[in-house]
Amino acid sequence: MKKIFSQITVAIITCSLLLLASGCQKKLIEKPYTVFTIEYLKTAAGLQSSAVALYSGMRYIYGPNGGLNTTNSGTDEWSLGDQGASSGLDCGAYNLNASNGDILTPWNRSFNNINLANGILGFAPDVSMDAAAKAKIVAEAHFFRALYYFGLVQQFGAVPLDLGSGDMVFNQLPFQGFNRLVPDLLKKDYQLIIDDFTYATQNLPAKRPAGGGFYIYKAAAYHFLAKAYLFRGYSSVKQPTDFKSSWDASKYVIDNQVALGTSLLPDYADVHKEGNDYNAEILYSVERIQADPFDNETNDVANEFSGKANMSCNWFNSNYQNNVSINGAFPCDRVLQYMRPLRQLCPNPWLYDSAFADKINDSRYDNSFRTVWLATNNNAASSGVSTGDTAYFLAPNKVYADSLRALGTKKYLILDPTQFYLVSRPTYQLYPALKKYDDTKRAGINDASGRPYVVAKLSEVYLEAAEAAILDGRPAEALPLILELRKRAAYRPSLSANPTLLAQRQAVMMNKNSGTPNLPVLTPYTAADMTVDFIMTERSRELCGESLRWADLACRNLLVEYVKNRNRNLVAAPKVKPTHVLRPIPQSQLDASIISNPASYQNPGY
Repeated sequence: MKKIFSQITVAIITCSLLLLASGCQKKLIEKPYTVFTIEYLKTAAGLQSSAVALYSGMRYIYGPNGGLNTTNSGTDEWSLGDQGASSGLDCGAYNLNASNGDILTPWNRSFNNINLANGILGFAPDVSMDAAAKAKIVAEAHFFRALYYFGLVQQFGAVPLDLGSGDMVFNQLPFQGFNRLVPDLLKKDYQLIIDDFTYATQNLPAKRPAGGGFYIYKAAAYHFLAKAYLFRGYSSVKQPTDFKSSWDASKYVIDNQVALGTSLLPDYADVHKEGNDYNAEILYSVERIQADPFDNETNDVANEFSGKANMSCNWFNSNYQNNVSINGAFPCDRVLQYMRPLRQLCPNPWLYDSAFADKINDSRYDNSFRTVWLATNNNAASSGVSTGDTAYFLAPNKVYADSLRALGTKKYLILDPTQFYLVSRPTYQLYPALKKYDDTKRAGINDASGRPYVVAKLSEVYLEAAEAAILDGRPAEALPLILELRKRAAYRPSLSANPTLLAQRQAVMMNKNSGTPNLPVLTPYTAADMTVDFIMTERSRELCGESLRWADLACRNLLVEYVKNRNRNLVAAPKVKPTHVLRPIPQSQLDASIISNPASYQNPGY
């Protein structure tokens, strides 16, 4: 007998249980158990294990290949690297159909956890245990049920609330229906998401525990509540107060940073710095533990491209190894410091030429991308460069590159943006490589990452609040929030000893029409400059590569416009169309369901 929602039905019996072990750092150390019965869920230990399983399930969504591809690929920021293009990644080229494997990641890995959350909420009232501990578990269940549903709605639109036993009710029986053709289902989805996040804001701990470990707390819940209101405000089921409600939720976090234990870091470089994963700006990351594949639930960290392996450190990397010769030799080996060159996604020209047009006053380009590779092998001598010296340099613009070439003294290879790899110009497989996810402490060169994967950070809350204010007709209130981020963006440690120069750089960042760095034209930003287009570009500068952009565009109905205008001459622009603002319902789901007219359950255009 076929089972629809193979990951939904009886999920609580078949999913691995992950028990929380206490430790001085209070990180989520998880140990799998192979048997998880309904009776066990009705115990205090079962509830605790179930809550940790909800945390663990997010490892499927954030970091593995399917998660990275469905959230980043085929946007105005990212196109396909040469290996991504050769493997025909459908999300990046909009060759998407209902049999695509990447869309199964959010589909198959969310409903089982939603059902588990339903089980926690259904059985918790009758479980005898410490009241405070139970209250926290219940709040976590509300939060994660909302987060799993929110991810599904962003990708697929309306999705079932009834998994076989009624809306939001734990189901433990095989079920072959598909409760998608329900009146006002998207409206009900959003209301559940908002209600659950609201409950979480009221009942989660005020602060994340000190010493590490990404337990959910109020600031994260408020952030996602703000985003849920914002996205609903763009949707067909919008409510007149959505943007004001988004403003209220995000502004609560901004105004109560001390009480919530969060803050913007002074230096953007520190936000994603390796070894600083538990800093105060990060609201929520999916926990992984350095050099601990077992507790990260990754059996083969070098060859496991799906499952729960965090491939982010390698996914955005270019081909620094054996691709671009200098005097006939290749001076760079594959080394830990530069990650594995998987070359799945590369930035498109709009990102490095337009969004990051100012690479001097704005530190975020240099702090997001690797543009220099040093010689790492003995071929360096025959290349004309010494081991440890610069081998490849990706110049910020063509003028700069030409000026270096004109000197005639540089032995390293200089590439300008007109030479960076694109599918349409594949001569050099080099391009600015995202370095936010660098993990130099992996055991092997080809290994996946052991770092936590950042899902939400405080700077995005500032951007959400600003956007909500704009959409609510109060752009003047958006302005100081944006200027605070831009002031931070100008900071570089090298300027800390020169406060005058730092102030000048910050003044340029907080003004438009900045002219040249040597002769800035300081025309202040005003409320009139605060538009959604401005916010979206600022989001790229602040958040690029953080598994946000596809939903950012799709849920704001900007996907087709931005991809066509900003991803020109690449593989996505000619093919993207309005159909693509939603993913197709997986064919395997429709095939497994006993339903009349399966095509009526599919999203339009597929």
